[in-house]
Amino acid sequence: MQLSLVRIHKPICITTVFVAVVMLVFSSACTGNKKPTGDAVTNRDSLPALETRDVTTLISDSGVIRYRITTPLWLVFDKLNPSRWTFEEGVYLENFDENNDVMAEIKADTAYYYDKKKLWELRSHVEIKNQQGEKFNTELLFWNQDTQKVYSDKFIRIEQIDRTITGHGFESNQQFTVYTIRKPEGIFYVDEDKMAVAPADSLNNENNVND
Repeated sequence: MQLSLVRIHKPICITTVFVAVVMLVFSSACTGNKKPTGDAVTNRDSLPALETRDVTTLISDSGVIRYRITTPLWLVFDKLNPSRWTFEEGVYLENFDENNDVMAEIKADTAYYYDKKKLWELRSHVEIKNQQGEKFNTELLFWNQDTQKVYSDKFIRIEQIDRTITGHGFESNQQFTVYTIRKPEGIFYVDEDKMAVAPADSLNNENNVND
């Protein structure tokens, strides 16, 4: 399946090798026969092929809208290995189902999308909210669009209506409705009449904690 951009709300600035070559020729003409003292052209791999700011765009897969991206800065590095999109000033994602209903909302301070692998890497203050209103917090999250799986090996905090669940290591479907905490630590209940903290071993019997 091939991802495609449906709409971009701001014109895109593209950095090309052609521009760099023209600037180099112009500079040489102005300085006469003076020999260069170092490399005049920056390595193309380190330059973005696309740069756009304050963008909101819809992404489709096989003609079906899958998610919406909102970000202050979007850079595309097509020559890096692996090639990637980078969102170094934060990103907000909305994941849609076939009826265009939002299945999950995801925010992160930094994100990378490896287009060839169809893999998202979200870092720092990663926040997720699913259709049930559950909230997930972690510092690192991977989302594989081919397998439709989400996972992390970092600390995870899940806020449900009546309790908060914590642990290390996390696996989920991309709707964040069926998930597993690999190393659970405890449950903190909102209702004061219940236990304040449940033993970690008891998490194996809780719904949506271990599949």
